[in-house]
Amino acid sequence: MKTFQRLALTALSFLLVATASARTQPDPSKTRAYIDHAWDTLTRSMDDCSSLSDSKMKTQPVLYLPADLPTPPDLAAIAKHCRVDVHVLPRAIGRLGDISPTQLPKQGLLYLPHPYVVPGGFFNEMYGWDSYFIVLGLVADHREALARGMADNALFEVKYYGAVLNANRTYYLTRSQPPFLSSMMRAVLDDPASFHDRTEARAWLKQAYPLAVRDYSTWTRKEHLAGDTGLSRYYDYGGTSPVLEMHDSSYFRGVIKWLMAHPSKDPGYLVKASGHPDDEEAARLKTTSCDVRASTVCAGAWVGGYRLSADYYLGDRAMRESGFDTSFRVGPFGGSTHQYATVDLNSLLYRYERDLHDFAVQLGLDADARRWASAAEARHRAIDKYLWRPDQGMYMDYDFVAGKPSDYHFIATFYPLWAGLASPQQAASLRGKLDLFERMGGLQTSDRESGAQWDAPFGWAPTNWLAISGLDAYGFHQDARRIAREFTGTIDRSLAADGTIREKYNMVSGNADVKISAGYKDNVIGFGWTNGVYLKLRQLLGNPKPETVPRPSSIERSSEPTHP
Repeated sequence: MKTFQRLALTALSFLLVATASARTQPDPSKTRAYIDHAWDTLTRSMDDCSSLSDSKMKTQPVLYLPADLPTPPDLAAIAKHCRVDVHVLPRAIGRLGDISPTQLPKQGLLYLPHPYVVPGGFFNEMYGWDSYFIVLGLVADHREALARGMADNALFEVKYYGAVLNANRTYYLTRSQPPFLSSMMRAVLDDPASFHDRTEARAWLKQAYPLAVRDYSTWTRKEHLAGDTGLSRYYDYGGTSPVLEMHDSSYFRGVIKWLMAHPSKDPGYLVKASGHPDDEEAARLKTTSCDVRASTVCAGAWVGGYRLSADYYLGDRAMRESGFDTSFRVGPFGGSTHQYATVDLNSLLYRYERDLHDFAVQLGLDADARRWASAAEARHRAIDKYLWRPDQGMYMDYDFVAGKPSDYHFIATFYPLWAGLASPQQAASLRGKLDLFERMGGLQTSDRESGAQWDAPFGWAPTNWLAISGLDAYGFHQDARRIAREFTGTIDRSLAADGTIREKYNMVSGNADVKISAGYKDNVIGFGWTNGVYLKLRQLLGNPKPETVPRPSSIERSSEPTHP
């Protein structure tokens, strides 16, 4: 009897193990079902009270309207239903930085007219570059109305808030994010289901085009120029104070502690100062560091006799506009971001200029088309001169303040493939650099382990998609599909393990085992752009027809890059 019981228990154990194993096996259909459900759970709108909450600020919700927008007819009902205070911005906004968020009585949500998809977790607003990858997924998933509404929201931000914002919160009124607006517009325009007919699509483009031009102009303002290189840089118009969405000083104290532990790697970010400065020192710190009297976060950002320099705070703000928060590729914790012409930004702007050229052609604006063709070609020449490294065989960032190129291998080197600006020789050289980044789970962000989330061994959906689609566009179809299988496999395995989709993954282990020691440590569940990229990668893997990068014939492409 005991033998029978042991055999029965053994059989039951095997059955339970087999059942558990089946439950944890990667299954793309389960990932697909998760994404189907997630679109709904991540969708927000102004009449959805949950859109108002902001865990970053931990304050009573406030909704802000543009000064020059007629009051929406349903606003009173929303205010009453959600018990939210409604404020009007003090004046119309022409461009980023026209209104300082510090002048507002409270920080709050900026009004948007259409529903939108948020990334997830504490990212409970519509983000700039996230939205492009989300829109790609929505179009692939035949949710055209939601995709078009998000593009319209981005255009609304340009019209009423000065540019596509980091996200629709008042504390983001001084910075944008990587410029994908024209690509978002193209994704909507290229989907026949987004409009009733081509006449409606043309009318939409006619209204959207001048707003896209206005958004683009953000990146050619003096403050956004990378010296005299002809290239652009990231820059936040909020000054040298800590960003307002940081409600305590712990992040900045962590930066100070790291710099104190690695003095040889401090570019000059540390400033000697007291923990409780008197009025004279406080006045001096306004110039050398930040205003300890105006900002409790600034006041608390002190460790062992040191504070952070004003220039560091400029770089920290620029780093947040770049979206790569945080990486060590442009200084520890990205603190020198504003001193670099980066490969990613200038590749995106080249693509933006080409898109504007195409839009102008469609609208019959011949002079505009010639202007955009010229702008794209000028940027192309500058990229080849300053960002292409013949000795490395790849694109790398350029420190225009020091006048020298970076030696940091970063995944943005593949952006020129997506943008369509690499020559065949450059593209072949980039393909040969895949081993710097490719691991079991896909492409890691760099080849250096700094402890930050945008460095090795971590990988993200947007950068994987841009590299994969770029490789595919240049004819490296096997490489593109191999990496696509690797990254989708990572998402499938992770979901099988814990039932979630995340914002980032470990490319070495091919799962969501992400342990970060420098900067932000969360691995947020959701996750908008991962969902979108997953669907695009599955589409790519199931599509025998290769993707192609549009290359307007009127824009000449150089095959002989130069370098200073």
